Amino acid sequence: MIRHFHEADYSWDDVDRLIYKNDGSPFKDVTRQVLFNGMGNIPCQLRYFEVKAGGYSTLEHHEHVHLVVVFRGQGQVLLGEHIHDVTCGDVISIAPQEVHQFRANKGEPLGFLCLVNVDRDKVKLPTAEELKDMKQHQEIKNFFESC
Repeated sequence: MIRHFHEADYSWDDVDRLIYKNDGSPFKDVTRQVLFNGMGNIPCQLRYFEVKAGGYSTLEHHEHVHLVVVFRGQGQVLLGEHIHDVTCGDVISIAPQEVHQFRANKGEPLGFLCLVNVDRDKVKLPTAEELKDMKQHQEIKNFFESC
């Protein structure tokens, strides 16, 4: 099977552009496209997420590992206790229980491919206490206040 990519709108043949999540978790201006959903002995899902300029993904953590490749634009990612600038071509490994959030805060969309196991645990949001602890780091506090 081949799914041709369309650079004009960052879409692929026969792939629906979906809302990022529908579980009530907080995010802004994010879409999701599922490009591969497991086959044979490859039990993984490959998704493309796109965050519009000024948008952000959910601040979350979980048991499963993510592998992310920035495919479009630039922005920032909160990864654990650090904020990193990211741009097209960067590869990001997200470890189990590592808090993370992607932000398109550089004036353009941020698009990324994300590889995860088909069978994975549910996302967890940080507790009020965890958020309070995170905001003790000035860099993270500034990151949260920027959107």
